[in-house]
Amino acid sequence: MDLGTSPLARELMEQLVDRNRYGRLPPGPLLPPAVQLARFVVTPRQFFSACQARYGSPFTVRLTGTPPLVVYSEPDAIRDLVTGDPDVFRAGEANAVLEPFLGKYSVILLDGERHRSQRRLLTPPFRGDALLHYGETMQAITQKAVAEVPRDRPFAFHELSQRIALEVILRTVFGAEGAQLDRLRDSLTRTLDAATKPGMVIGFLQRDLGPWYPWSQYVRARAEVDAELRLLIDRARREGDRRHDVLSKLAHAKHEDGTPMSDEEIRDEIITLVVAGHETTATALAWAIHELTADPALQERAYREIRDARSGGVLPANAELPFVDAIGREALRLHPVVPGIGRALAAPARIGGVDLPAGVLAIASIVLAHMNPRLYPEPERFAPERFLERRYSPYEYLPFGGGGRRCLGMYFALYEMRIILANLLDALELRAASRRIRTVRRNITLAPSGGMPVVASPRR
Repeated sequence: MDLGTSPLARELMEQLVDRNRYGRLPPGPLLPPAVQLARFVVTPRQFFSACQARYGSPFTVRLTGTPPLVVYSEPDAIRDLVTGDPDVFRAGEANAVLEPFLGKYSVILLDGERHRSQRRLLTPPFRGDALLHYGETMQAITQKAVAEVPRDRPFAFHELSQRIALEVILRTVFGAEGAQLDRLRDSLTRTLDAATKPGMVIGFLQRDLGPWYPWSQYVRARAEVDAELRLLIDRARREGDRRHDVLSKLAHAKHEDGTPMSDEEIRDEIITLVVAGHETTATALAWAIHELTADPALQERAYREIRDARSGGVLPANAELPFVDAIGREALRLHPVVPGIGRALAAPARIGGVDLPAGVLAIASIVLAHMNPRLYPEPERFAPERFLERRYSPYEYLPFGGGGRRCLGMYFALYEMRIILANLLDALELRAASRRIRTVRRNITLAPSGGMPVVASPRR
C-alpha cells in the first residue's frame, strides 16, 4: 500500500494541518476524524460524555469535513457563546449543513442583518396572543387521534405523536384544507421520513443513486411539497390577511424597507417550521411518555391535575397545568431532542476563559449541560418537580437553544406539548410495551428506538 495516499495517512496529515492552522486547542480524542464522525453520528450522547469524563470541559473533537469542534457545557461558557457578538459568533454558518433540508433563506442559516430582519418577520405568529388561536385546533386534533388509538394492544407511540404533530402543523402553519391538505400530508410525510433516515446530514451521501436511495426519495418528495407550497402561497396572497395560519401571516409580512417576503423566503421559512416543529415536538412527547410509563405514580399525579382542571367535565384548551408543563420540560432536559448548538467563529474569541482562534466551531452541548449534577441532582433521574421548585437560567437549561438564536417556536412547542399530553392522559392510561428503549439518531434529532411501543387502556 502507498502510505502517502492511504486514508490513515491523509487523516494524520489533515490533523497536522489543523494543528498548524488553529494552534493549541483544548484536549480531545486522537482518534481519526472519520472514527470520531462515526461515533458522533451513531452515539453522540455517549461520545460527548466519554470525552468530558476524560478531558474535562471544554474538549475538542475533530470530524471529517468540518473545522475542529470545541465543546462546552458549563453555564458561564454557554453564556459567552450564546450572547457573544453575532457578527463573530455565527450561528447560521455553523448550521450550513442543514441547507439541503431547509433552504438558503431559512432563518436558522442566516447571520447578521439578514437574520435579524427575517426573525422580526417570523416572531408575531408565535407571540402569546397568537398562540390562543391555535389551542383549540391542537386539542381537537389530539382528541381525534386519541379516539383512534388501539386499546389494550401495543402500538408505536412515536408514530402517533408524529401524526399529531404533523396535523397540528398542517392546520396551524399551512392552513391547508380538503384535497390539498391530503396531498400535502402525504408528500410531507414522505419528505420527513426520508429526511430523518440515518446519515442524511452527511454531505457525501447526498446524491441521486436511483429511486430506492433515501436521498433520491427525499428530493422527489420535497419537490412535491414545494409545488404545493407555491399554490398555498399564491392563495394566501390573493385572500388577504384574514386567516390565522402562519403561512398567511408571512404572505403579507413586509421587511423594514416595505418589500414583501419573496415566495422563496416564505417557502424556506415554512419548511424550517415543519422540520423544527414536527420531529422535535413528536420526539419530546415520545420521551415524556416513555418516562411516565416507567413511573405510574407520576402518570397518576399528572392525571389528577388534569382531572381537577376540568370545567363542567370538559378540559379547556388553555387550562393551567404546571405539573404537566414540568413533565414536558423535564423530558426535554433528560432527553434533549437536539444534542447541541454551534457558532462558527469569524474572529478570535474568548469563551469560558479559553481563547479560541477564528475558524473553529464552538459548541454548547445541550446533552452535557443538562446532566450537570451541580444543577440537577441525580441527573439521570426523571424528576419533573425540579421545574416546580426552581427556575433555571437560559444558560443552564437550553433545549431550544439560547440568546438571539433561541427557537422562535419555543412557546408554541411547550403549549402544544401541554395540550397533547393533557388530552392523552385525560383519556388513556399508558404502560410500556418494551423496556429496551435506546436513543437513536434521526438526522439531527435523538429519538427513542423502535417507535417507542406502549399499550393504552381507557381511563375508568
